[in-house]
Amino acid sequence: MTVMTVDLKIEVVVVPVSDVDRAKEFWTRIGFREDVDFSGPGGFRVVHLTPPGSAASIVVGNGVTDAEPGSERGVHLVVDDVVAARAELVARGVDVGEVFHDAGGVFHHAGTAGRVPGPHPTRQSYGSFASFADPDGNTFVLQEVTTRRPGRISQVAYRSVAEVEQALRDAALAHGEYEARTGRHDADWPSWYAAYMARAAGLGG
Repeated sequence: MTVMTVDLKIEVVVVPVSDVDRAKEFWTRIGFREDVDFSGPGGFRVVHLTPPGSAASIVVGNGVTDAEPGSERGVHLVVDDVVAARAELVARGVDVGEVFHDAGGVFHHAGTAGRVPGPHPTRQSYGSFASFADPDGNTFVLQEVTTRRPGRISQVAYRSVAEVEQALRDAALAHGEYEARTGRHDADWPSWYAAYMARAAGLGG
């Protein structure tokens, strides 16, 4: 089997809805950014919405899919803390189910089979969930991911200037300790910083 030489990135999930304005209000209310709201001939409409911190987006609209409204199941929204994420969505008026983990301790079963109340006992990364539905009944799952599996990360994203600053300060401290330990003065410190920051963020290399 040959290795793919091009990237295949999931960028958009089309969500079938019956009322575009209602869907748009729902997603923007919970913090999704409206990127596009395009209307064309014959009632065609595309609304492109991106979750905070996500490289992938959803699309709702008229004439963009022939799937039945409410038929989407199981799109996962990854969060750092499923308990906190659930609480924030509830505060924004979303009916979110209780946090659960799977009896098998890995990925959850379909529907409610194998659900155990509460987060994973050790808060194992990938192991805690909560589900909710949009106004049409399309269902979505919050999944807590705190440590990525090897090979899953291809880029590092910082969510604020403060995070970038802290990462640089951590790298500077580590570099100083490295120079003191080795007795070396590393003139190529930008490369050292870059490698350290990538490793700290979980990126291989």
